[in-house]
Amino acid sequence: MKKLFATLLLLAPTLLFGQSAMQGTWHTNMDKSQLSPKPYVFSVVDGIYECSTCAPQIKIKADGTDQPVTGQSYDTLSVHVDDTKMIRLIGKKDGKTVFEQTRTVSDDGSTLALKSTSYGKDNGNEVETDVTFARTDKGPADANGTSGSWQINKVVESDSGLTTTYKLVGAELSMNQPTGENFTAKLNGKDYPFNSSYSYDTVSLKRIDDRTIEETNKRGGKVISVSRISVSPDGRTLTEVADNKLTNRTSTFVMEKETIEAGK
Repeated sequence: MKKLFATLLLLAPTLLFGQSAMQGTWHTNMDKSQLSPKPYVFSVVDGIYECSTCAPQIKIKADGTDQPVTGQSYDTLSVHVDDTKMIRLIGKKDGKTVFEQTRTVSDDGSTLALKSTSYGKDNGNEVETDVTFARTDKGPADANGTSGSWQINKVVESDSGLTTTYKLVGAELSMNQPTGENFTAKLNGKDYPFNSSYSYDTVSLKRIDDRTIEETNKRGGKVISVSRISVSPDGRTLTEVADNKLTNRTSTFVMEKETIEAGK
């Protein structure tokens, strides 16, 4: 703020928000959360992997070698076709593995099981994720069995990917996750570094009211996602409505408070 009186006027509600509402450790309850129903569409046909719902779209050789991709949180992707019902994907950034993923289709072709390990950028904790998809459309003729259109049914994730801690640092709000991802930012709408993340490199926060903030995440100066984060009146539930601007998917995540700061 350029003027002292403006700082004083804005500081009180900002402190109130950080201390009484959002501060603490939160755990995402996936059973109460609602993920975007928009299907994921990908295929492996004649040695080519194509993801039409990726943003930007991906079309590379599925020969097990690192293929360059652009606009993603990783810069190479390798696709390994193990058999007619299973493929493995490995994404890397600057030669370092970002994630490893296995997709396996059921014998009747109606469901897809995805198992993924995501790695922290700066020695943060790994995140293990199991996702079950239901088929919404078939893949191309002669495609690998994992091909087609798929809608998320259920997600099970390790605690390292579900835990977030918010803390007030002076007039700034800080966020930390077991994966190592973190930031410290003022609620003034300006960009601040988003550290140890493959997905984002800056974050900006804006206070909507005493229990709601808007978070905008960018990578390379481009807006990746915008979230509205609200705390319930009793201070026990945090709801994040996340809008992915690249894929046009909106999901709602419900988080429950694990710890309450002393004196709160």
